[in-house]
Amino acid sequence: MAVKKIVCTVTNDLNFDQRMMRICNSLSVAGYEVLLVGRKRNKSLPLREKSFRQKRLFCLFEKGKPFYIEYNIRLFFYLLFIQTDVYCAIDLDTILPNLFASKIRNKKRVYDAHELFCEMEEIVSRPMIFKIWSWIEKYAVPQFPIGYTIGDFYAKEFYTKYGVQYEVVRNATILEKLTIEPSKEKYILYQGAVNEGRSFETLIPAMHHIDCKLIICGEGNFFEQAKALIIQHQLQDKIICKGYIEPNALKAFTRNAYIGITLFTNQGKSNYLSMANRFFDYMHFCVPQICVAYPEYVQVNKQFQIATLVEDVHESTLVNAIHTLLQNKSLHDTMRQNCLAAREVYCWQEEEKKLIHVYRKLLGE
Repeated sequence: MAVKKIVCTVTNDLNFDQRMMRICNSLSVAGYEVLLVGRKRNKSLPLREKSFRQKRLFCLFEKGKPFYIEYNIRLFFYLLFIQTDVYCAIDLDTILPNLFASKIRNKKRVYDAHELFCEMEEIVSRPMIFKIWSWIEKYAVPQFPIGYTIGDFYAKEFYTKYGVQYEVVRNATILEKLTIEPSKEKYILYQGAVNEGRSFETLIPAMHHIDCKLIICGEGNFFEQAKALIIQHQLQDKIICKGYIEPNALKAFTRNAYIGITLFTNQGKSNYLSMANRFFDYMHFCVPQICVAYPEYVQVNKQFQIATLVEDVHESTLVNAIHTLLQNKSLHDTMRQNCLAAREVYCWQEEEKKLIHVYRKLLGE
């Protein structure tokens, strides 16, 4: 029997997308021929060889509406002429090309809902942009009856709004052997997209009152504003922006961190119902974290106390929470030990079983 082909589409440049690397590798190991499609930016590094194929589409525009329009047009025509059995749209910003190509080619399609896209702060806070993406979501999502998302609360939201029952495939980290070692240097780590709604407006000034460094690994739509805030508060010696870090190099930063940061403002359901990638990364490297007390995190923390949960992201709240973890070694040690148990339950080896089941069911295998 011929090997089934799956094409997955994103809007990033592929090199730093650990989630899609995990997903595509698992599908490849399961016997599928996988192609991951993204975009090539002017500063994109060369692609590294993977167990799956990769393709990047070059766009003249780098951001905003011109980029999304150009990329979606280029992606549609690319998808229209490739050989595949399944079209997988990752998030709403690639859903239309996959929908139209799958209809024209009479192929199966699946939706990978990593976000409640219309409920992201950068969308919900802009009425006209929100209106456009909401129309796309209402039109397209019901036409993707098969899909998966990253948490129980996202799944409930999709069912309530569109009647689709999506599988929950958490973006948990791959379980690897780990030895807990004493931290050589106490520093706080934020890793992931430096986007709107990640509480940098209060986290950065809070560092005035914290006696250790904050390292920020990642970039995003709030990156330049974050750097400006650091300069404004004259915290250049205390807060270090590393920009994009390749996954293997990032592991060293995570492993040696003393505290991890998982914060979101409560504007839009995407933040409030989220299950962040970094939450699992900190867990797997036994790094206690400061985390918002939103439903998914509360649910996990009831099982395994691995985080200090905060009810708001005000500056004083963050200062108090960070001070507690820095000064209470007994609590910090307990959380590290709890992480060892939690990572056995919340790991990619368990989640990929559900991922494979989605595709087996979709393809009638």
